[in-house]
Amino acid sequence: MNRRYFILGAAGLTACVRDPRPRLNVYNWSSYIAPETVPAFERECGVRVRYATYESNEEMLAKVVTGNSGWDIVFPTHNRLAPMRANGLIAPLQHGLLPNLNHLDPRFRAPSWDPALSNGVPYMWNGTGIVYNRSLSPPPARWADLWSPALKGRLTMLDDPEDMLGACLKKLSLGFSATAPADLRRAEREAIAQKPLLRAYINAEVRDQLVAGDVLAAQLWSTTAQQAIDSAPQLAFVYPAEGFPFYCDCAVILRESRRVELAHRFLDYLLRPAVSAQIVTATRTATANAAAVALLPDAVRRTETLYPPPEVFARGEWPQTLDPATQRLRDRIWTEIKSA
Repeated sequence: MNRRYFILGAAGLTACVRDPRPRLNVYNWSSYIAPETVPAFERECGVRVRYATYESNEEMLAKVVTGNSGWDIVFPTHNRLAPMRANGLIAPLQHGLLPNLNHLDPRFRAPSWDPALSNGVPYMWNGTGIVYNRSLSPPPARWADLWSPALKGRLTMLDDPEDMLGACLKKLSLGFSATAPADLRRAEREAIAQKPLLRAYINAEVRDQLVAGDVLAAQLWSTTAQQAIDSAPQLAFVYPAEGFPFYCDCAVILRESRRVELAHRFLDYLLRPAVSAQIVTATRTATANAAAVALLPDAVRRTETLYPPPEVFARGEWPQTLDPATQRLRDRIWTEIKSA
């Protein structure tokens, strides 16, 4: 018998038998959970988890904005919580069902974007900086160094308007979340001036080009940068001196969920130090869970790309939620930059 058809036939027979276990629907960023995380939760709780992934906040929001997406839990970035709450998409958290909240790092117990933790549980966080080849002399230390003609054709910037415009604003000693139209137009001019030097606007895909040595410097998220460094010791990472953004992805229960108690149980499971530490080890991310950090090997805990020391952390800022008019202007500027 053809093995392929045998497998398909067996799967079809299995599908005809209804799985009686309660189901939880979880929608998360890609590469953001350990292989064993979901299966272990299913075994422990006697449930089944429908788990799928997305690549951007916009992709996730397009699914859930209808309020009838079928998902129970999603993981928006911190500055997306306010508009999601304003649109009635988020169910309030019940702290009585989340005893493991006390494991959070003090920096994430009352964050500026959600001081009472009423909307989302801080999950993983990262920053944006510069990953570069150690052959560069002097090595880049500032956003301004990415405007050097010496990097022409071997430099990339993120294909992300928030990060790209933010780097230009910080180069000008302005706030990452600046809203004044004049400041945003100045940032646009900086971006257009840099564009002839660029190999591309590109996101995580640049990792292989960095490892191969085709790209010498790139604006990149710290987690992706560390993955590249793990594969190529000739690479290093720096958080720019002018300042840089931090992002925190938060676990949120959608208001449409009909499984609120089970959803809280999954969030509390993710807050267990051992579970969070396992995820960090598997995915090379930075957890908001202080008790989990304490369980990590020294080599991971001391990786400054993922866990910058206090003096570096102090230079970072958490991007604010933008008002609709500013967001529209930024989107228009980004379109003009890309077409210039």
